[in-house]
Amino acid sequence: MNQNKNDQSHSMAGLFTLAIRLVVGWTYFSAFWRRLVIDNKLNPEEAGYIGEKFNHFLPNALGIGPMIEYLVSNPDTLWWAMMVFTIIEGLVGLFIMLGLFTRLMSIGVFKLAMGILLGAGWIGTTCLDEWQIGVLGIATGFTLFLTGSGAYSLDQYFIDKNAKFTRTKWFTWLGSGTLPINNIKPVVLTGALAIFALTLFTNQYFHGGIFGTLHNKSVKPKLEISNTILNEDYLQFEVFRVEGADVYGSFLIGIQLLDKNDNILLYKEGSDLAIFPIDDIHNYYVAKIKPGKHSLIIPLGAKADLTLDLENIDLQKGEQYTLKLIDISGLEWEIEMVY
Repeated sequence: MNQNKNDQSHSMAGLFTLAIRLVVGWTYFSAFWRRLVIDNKLNPEEAGYIGEKFNHFLPNALGIGPMIEYLVSNPDTLWWAMMVFTIIEGLVGLFIMLGLFTRLMSIGVFKLAMGILLGAGWIGTTCLDEWQIGVLGIATGFTLFLTGSGAYSLDQYFIDKNAKFTRTKWFTWLGSGTLPINNIKPVVLTGALAIFALTLFTNQYFHGGIFGTLHNKSVKPKLEISNTILNEDYLQFEVFRVEGADVYGSFLIGIQLLDKNDNILLYKEGSDLAIFPIDDIHNYYVAKIKPGKHSLIIPLGAKADLTLDLENIDLQKGEQYTLKLIDISGLEWEIEMVY
């Protein structure tokens, strides 16, 4: 009698999550659909390549930065990773919508959402978009694991048909039905509190959303300058874009070299940077710094060594010089060097 009540309760809980199953399933399946059916987002030679978008996650990813950097530094491996990732998203989304092996697919939802949260939780120009997607996906995956699917699912269809595999122990863990846990309340409470703690931690870590100063690293571009080499023939430096909107680049319209008295010794303006020699740009990742129509374009997550010719510029040994980069927004970044 009690077993029948438990089975009925789980079936009803699975039914109540039908809308969640359909919507969350579509959010993942649609990634597969738009990348391979509506358009080809897996072509590295075309605009919108998913690998470049993945590169945008790199600067402020939490805990998985080294993995992202390895992939975006190795284009062939990255392509395979993006292909496998897209197929997994498609299968997880489709199976969740159909309610087939719901609990196994809910683990997929949980892990995919965790990847989004850790990689891109800091990205979002208005509503902390990726952070919200990540934490809601994690909570959804946990909930669907607990409920499984009810009516209007293939799991329930096979249960009603008394299919042999639905009577196995593994099906209750990977499909639907009553979870074989005697007292599930502590499990639910522990999982819910852990997910809530993760939500609060990442909200604070990425955005300062609990205390201190609110910050959004997607609002304006930020460049980091490092590894400068200054000699009589050339100036070389590394530039890495670590903040700003992911949907468009930082547009560099000026590079200046100044002496200690702020006299400009070298000035490359927008028209010069628009024809910046490709051979003098050494890109590290798939998101590439490149000349644009009126400026030098620096996508989010792009890193490169830039080399400038210093012929006919008289540098003094032991003197301090300043390298200044100027964005079209008016933002400037500087680094001091000694010759």
